[in-house]
Amino acid sequence: MSTTEDYQAAELLLRRPARPGELVVGDRIRPRWIDGGARFWYAVSDGTGRRFELVDPAAGTREPAFDHARLAAALAAASGQAVDARALPFSAIVPAGDAVEFYALGDYWRCRLDDYTCERAAFTPPGSPLAVPSPDGKAAVSQRGYDLWAHSPSDGRDRALTTDGAADYRYGSSPECLGNGALLRKFGLPHLPPAVAWSPDSTRVLTHRTDERGVRQTHLVESRPADGGAPVTHTQRYAYAGDETMPLAELVVLDVADGTVVRAQSEPLLMPMLSPVMGGWAWWAPDSRVVYYLSQPRDRRTLTLHRLDAVTGEVATVLSESGATRVEPNQWTYEPPIVRVLAGEVLWYSQRDGWGHLYRYDLHTGALLGQVTAGPWAVRQILHVDEAERVVYFLAAGLVETDPYRRTVCRIGLDGTGFAAVTDDDLDHTVTIAESSAYFVDSASTVDTPPTATVRDWSGRVLVELERADIGKLAATGWTPPERFRVTAADGVTDIYGVLYRPRGFDPGQRYPVVDSLYPGPQANRVAPGFDPGGMGLDAEPLAALGFVVVAVDGRGTPGRSKAFHDASYGHLADAGGLADHVAALRQLARTRPWMDLDRVGAFGHSGGGYATVRAMLEFPEVYRVGVALSGSHDARHFSLDFVEAYDGADDPQAWARSSNVEIAHRLAGRLLLIHGEMDDRVHPDHTLRLADRLIAADKDFELLIVPGAEHVFIDCLAYVRKRGWDFLVRELMSVAPPAYRPAPIPIDPELLGELFA
Repeated sequence: MSTTEDYQAAELLLRRPARPGELVVGDRIRPRWIDGGARFWYAVSDGTGRRFELVDPAAGTREPAFDHARLAAALAAASGQAVDARALPFSAIVPAGDAVEFYALGDYWRCRLDDYTCERAAFTPPGSPLAVPSPDGKAAVSQRGYDLWAHSPSDGRDRALTTDGAADYRYGSSPECLGNGALLRKFGLPHLPPAVAWSPDSTRVLTHRTDERGVRQTHLVESRPADGGAPVTHTQRYAYAGDETMPLAELVVLDVADGTVVRAQSEPLLMPMLSPVMGGWAWWAPDSRVVYYLSQPRDRRTLTLHRLDAVTGEVATVLSESGATRVEPNQWTYEPPIVRVLAGEVLWYSQRDGWGHLYRYDLHTGALLGQVTAGPWAVRQILHVDEAERVVYFLAAGLVETDPYRRTVCRIGLDGTGFAAVTDDDLDHTVTIAESSAYFVDSASTVDTPPTATVRDWSGRVLVELERADIGKLAATGWTPPERFRVTAADGVTDIYGVLYRPRGFDPGQRYPVVDSLYPGPQANRVAPGFDPGGMGLDAEPLAALGFVVVAVDGRGTPGRSKAFHDASYGHLADAGGLADHVAALRQLARTRPWMDLDRVGAFGHSGGGYATVRAMLEFPEVYRVGVALSGSHDARHFSLDFVEAYDGADDPQAWARSSNVEIAHRLAGRLLLIHGEMDDRVHPDHTLRLADRLIAADKDFELLIVPGAEHVFIDCLAYVRKRGWDFLVRELMSVAPPAYRPAPIPIDPELLGELFA
């Protein structure tokens, strides 16, 4: 049974990146480049304070950016306020020769590092967080009303770049369906920064005019607004699957100096959800005269690369590829396209041979020049191209025999010869490229091996070690590393992978209830191949702390493997990321783990995972007896056109109906808790209410919690909502009353804003 101590441990594990009280130290290195990328600094938080490190890869050195104790004493003397060296009152620094500058205690400071004298310094306030600065820092573009404006910090001059914007036909904005309006209001922001990309020479801006005229209007009612007044209605443009009208993007190039507006001489781009500029589907060439962009028709079965002349607006087709199902530039929807335009040629990602590989095309004729990579593995990311040496460096998955999801840094000649692994080990690697491209920051880990961060050159040689993650605080909660497993899918042939968390205080002589922590994709994975307590831990680790065996699986139809593996989801959203594979996995795992009690299995999931939780209970009631479904997208016919049509087909209402939980609600046999935010503008609350309506009509017993004012991720009531789910699982799967425990609210941290909207 779950105790108060278990709940306390679960609360500690329920965290977001950058939340105070971090349990893992040194696992996330975010380099801040200086000297053109030749050096960088980074900060490491230990949950109490930060230490700052300065790295010179060429010299092979990493050292404290300053003497923290001496700086704290100097700042205290200059300010007259107490300063703790272990909790310095700033989060960022500006190295300035023999000094360091920072904003702290209400002032801007410059501290000399020769004698540690701190003094107040002249400070140029940073630009608006809602503006996008030019590379040279001489201008910034922001949104005003429906138009875009440029601001010059040197003279304070503002000028309009566009003047004809209008409601639902505005410049530089993403579609409202991805506007995160409810979440932005909680941060006090009117909108996101505009979707603009500066040319490398800082003279022009690429953006688009967003046309949402005629797009379906949806409505949310905020029952108790912040001022305590009468309910407020919020209207949102949001296209459903099958709608005739969707958001469009009309590409434009704005000359910041002379005010010229150059419009692309082509049809508008379909933009059902994500801005092509924000999503990396449109980008500048190094010469600042040409823009390249990708387009797809509504059925997603063709992908085309275009060239836009930024001076004339003329558009030409560079190359195009078609297929029988989706033709994707990346299996992960929200990762940038794996396409690189070089001098005279294009590196193009294609799954035409069944795996994601690179092909080389002539930039001017569109002729195929040859296949660059090949084999039963997949390219995940182009890292760097050395055109002089005719070599491309990239991340690949599938080269580690024990885990096909782990990523390896590789190199190969552009002619397809000379393939080699740069990181010659069996770890999972995530990479950050230096601003100078001379080296990369590498984080190597596995699911159960904490990361080690190093700086490497392109031969793979370690130039300097940065951090070895410290998991002491994490282990102190009773956490134990998860077990990575491989089992056979329901087809009896295909290998599938997942992780298993043992319950806190695990005793192999006992039997434990099991929770399947679900997310079905197909645009993202449930399980990361590297060490990821902050991601999986949002649900899996706290549940294990409460005394459950927790399992997470990536079934057929999820990304990360072959084209055929991913295409198992095409037209089959009803399978919810291979729920039959989850059932097969549970049964195989339990054969050799008698402490897994398959008579007490529950499901827990958020968003797509909320959908999959209910689907699991309706399709496999003999397995899944209990479920907690948060923010679930239960009816594809009333959901995002972008998601549904990409994975269930652009013109297949029958498939959309087959995937609806509402249509089979009468099958419910187990105990179900539905939770939804009243102001969820990503998955509207009517999804849960439609399902509830059919459950009531079928005389089914269930519990329902609608959270007033809450958006999709429950940002300001996360602890309360998750605890309600924990309590439900404890009652229904352990048959005991949960302890009387009230978790502390998790404060909204502004540092999370970039994480949430990335």
